[in-house]
Amino acid sequence: MGIRLIKISSIYFAIGILLGYYMSSSHSYILTPVHVHINLLGWTSLTLAGILYHLFPNLAASKLGKWHFWLHNIGLPIMMLSLAILITTENGVMQKGTAIGATITSISILIFVYNILKNLKPNK
Repeated sequence: MGIRLIKISSIYFAIGILLGYYMSSSHSYILTPVHVHINLLGWTSLTLAGILYHLFPNLAASKLGKWHFWLHNIGLPIMMLSLAILITTENGVMQKGTAIGATITSISILIFVYNILKNLKPNK
């Protein structure tokens, strides 16, 4: 699972960088919150989680690891797409999608933290 997370994070990195490039080229920085969250929660956080899951396979093998993986990869796209639509269309309906995605992503991160605290042990 660790390697899979690192590969997924590289896709988020490419999306975040391309979004930043677009904003810079167009001189429109309206999507900055989306750019920042994709780079932080997609690229950085998932890369670090992937490295930890790779170095400590017991973390990835746990049910908590699997819950983290799926919830993070479901919640983050929901949050980012909803936020982008909310910002660009100023349609308040998308606040619900943003909140739902953010809640799912936050729960996944809390599960990750609990998994680390409960299951991280030195390799023997």
